[in-house]
Amino acid sequence: MTTAAHPDTLVDRYFALATGGRDAYLAQFADDAVVEDEGATHHGAAAISAWRGAVPAVEYRVLDVVPDGPGHRAVAEISGDFPGSPVELAFAFRFAGDEITHLTIRPTTGS
Repeated sequence: MTTAAHPDTLVDRYFALATGGRDAYLAQFADDAVVEDEGATHHGAAAISAWRGAVPAVEYRVLDVVPDGPGHRAVAEISGDFPGSPVELAFAFRFAGDEITHLTIRPTTGS
């Protein structure tokens, strides 16, 4: 029997894979996962792949990770070649086993 990784480890994995290869990044999402970002909702693997393809190359500096209701919340500073860089964003994760089932990305109240 295998056990799921601890959510903190899964959040760490997300940010590590976010700057790496596309296939490994996308593999951490459940087939029916949902990503909410910049006012749009992306349902399922194909939509998440298309969304990710439009994200510019950025660097992440994780500032905090805490339990949040049924999931975990991370705050990260994102920097790259985009207007307003760097920005601070909140990432709300929900997991089923080792897979991300729901990810919401929003500006923090201070951004």
